[in-house]
Amino acid sequence: MDWNIEKWDFEAYQKLLTWLEANRDPKFLEFHSKLVPGKEMILGIRLPILRGIAKEISKGDSISFLQIVGHSYYEEVMLHGFVIGNMRVKEYGLESILDYVTGFVPLIDNWAICDSFCASLKVTKKNKQTIFEFLHPYIKSEEPFEVRFALVMLLDYYIEGEYLQEIFSICDMTHPDHYYVQMAKAWLISICFIKYEKETLEYLQTCQLDDFTYNKSLSKITESLRVPAEKKQFIRSLKR
Repeated sequence: MDWNIEKWDFEAYQKLLTWLEANRDPKFLEFHSKLVPGKEMILGIRLPILRGIAKEISKGDSISFLQIVGHSYYEEVMLHGFVIGNMRVKEYGLESILDYVTGFVPLIDNWAICDSFCASLKVTKKNKQTIFEFLHPYIKSEEPFEVRFALVMLLDYYIEGEYLQEIFSICDMTHPDHYYVQMAKAWLISICFIKYEKETLEYLQTCQLDDFTYNKSLSKITESLRVPAEKKQFIRSLKR
């Protein structure tokens, strides 16, 4: 099917839904449903297919698609995020794109939507400081998936010397008592260790992380194939 549509309307969108329903993958559905427990209304469409559809949509009228897209199916939410991710500054303007991001973030209710959406926001690479400032309200949020959104954005785009100490401060200050926030922090800290070992070790010695997140960070570091065996042994010795 060709999803490069000049103007999305109800009829065009229903054709997309019909196609998605007809192309569900039962084996992938069974596998993926276990990764997002409690999430219903999943068709079982693999991510590369959804990314391809979103890319086709983005060649046409993205705005009319974003105005009509529904959220009954998990895949609809994923497509919504991917189409935003395909928006380019020269065509839509950064402020407009961030408005669409703001509208999308409240739809995030699981780690897979969150992490896939963050990975799609390549616009961040050339607009780092503006988007870093944009993330601050989410860093301070009491909503766990808003916090995870900010943390995964840091993981994907900001692990470099200029932002490293701010990342550590953010990990200490963000709301700690939600599993998917804790796991995002642990993942973030483990990649910081791989890229900035000395600085991350210094942080771990004085950090304000809760015990679960701290120990999970150590675990993530030792799981990495990029960390030598002798260093893994030392990291294990730091467990609280």
